[in-house]
Amino acid sequence: MKLRTSLLGEIIQMALRSIWAHKLRTFLTLLGIIIGVASVVIVGAGLKGAQSFVTTSISKALGSNSFILAKFARFGNVSDEDWDRMRKRNQDLTMEDMEWVRRQCTDCAEVTAELNSTHTVYRGNREALFSSVRGATANTIFLGNFEVQEGRFFSQGEGRSSALVCVIGTEIQDELFPASDPVGQTIKLANEPLRVVGVLERLGSNFGQSQDRVVYIPLQTYRKIFGGRRSLVIRGKAVSRERFESSLDQVRVAMRIRHKLKPNEDDDFGLISTDQINNVVEQFAAIVAGVVVPITLISLVVGGIVIMNIMLVSVTERTFEIGLRKALGARQRDIRFQFLLESFIVAALGGLIGLGLASLLAAAVEAAAEFPMEISAGYIVLAIAVSGGIGIVSGLYPAVKAARLDPVIAMTEGK
Repeated sequence: MKLRTSLLGEIIQMALRSIWAHKLRTFLTLLGIIIGVASVVIVGAGLKGAQSFVTTSISKALGSNSFILAKFARFGNVSDEDWDRMRKRNQDLTMEDMEWVRRQCTDCAEVTAELNSTHTVYRGNREALFSSVRGATANTIFLGNFEVQEGRFFSQGEGRSSALVCVIGTEIQDELFPASDPVGQTIKLANEPLRVVGVLERLGSNFGQSQDRVVYIPLQTYRKIFGGRRSLVIRGKAVSRERFESSLDQVRVAMRIRHKLKPNEDDDFGLISTDQINNVVEQFAAIVAGVVVPITLISLVVGGIVIMNIMLVSVTERTFEIGLRKALGARQRDIRFQFLLESFIVAALGGLIGLGLASLLAAAVEAAAEFPMEISAGYIVLAIAVSGGIGIVSGLYPAVKAARLDPVIAMTEGK
């Protein structure tokens, strides 16, 4: 055992000395593996980062443990025929539907209603174009999607009385009240004066759309200004993560009972949750990874071909050394192992350098673009395993060729 350990150490030392003796050639050989591993890891980091970004954005927009009940919920794979069928079948959602769901869903912490449209709001000669105006019930604030940083949200009493009050986003504040406190002041929407009672915290953008260019008004006020024949969007939130699925079931059953649907009939409403959206995002990311990652792995194959070529050159250059070692008693498997080890070390070293380069690039992208880049353990293992495996495969033929050399001929030709 001690002799084998000593022999193994000697073979490793010889492999490292051979690599070090040809530093420039080794570095040029490494480039293919470095670029290949860096490409795989960067692509994987980008995909994981994009998935995380989308998931976070959705949770931020909709809230955690939340669902949306609407007339339509066209999400994921829906054919045109199914879409036409939904348009004919699905019913408008009303305040009575919202109150029914609120009573029937015991696992729901909040159930709210909302309408949304885009308008221009004014203050004197200032205007905020393309503002998102949302008519909502007073308990919308308890969904947890946003907080009020100045003033307050409108009350249930103001909602019932169709009060002309509003809560604005910070972008509306910056454009209409650049140098003054907006709380208590008035803005105009569709020629109706609205008293500002609160300013929301800054939320930033979501999928390129600002979440701060928003005006919240009571739902009854919205209907008074713009009419009330549109179908509501009903939002809800479960009391806890553990009871989220139960809350979805309760909402679906409640709506099917209210709409008198038979067991064999499809839902005539749309119900989606943040989990469903996240699942679709994960599936899409997996499809993209299944297409993109194999393409980037091609560069590793190219790097493997370069390693094989260099190892064949190395065998030719070291013919005398191989013959001498075999004449002194080295077995074929010792020669094979030496060249396989050299090939593996070159590939593995390239993999480690590629991983380091990918980490630097990921950090640079994250700092410059403020986009999350998540280097996952799975892609690290994939890149290193593939690069090391390619090193072994690429070195196999040169190693076998070296091991099969006749020692007398090798020593004669290698002089």
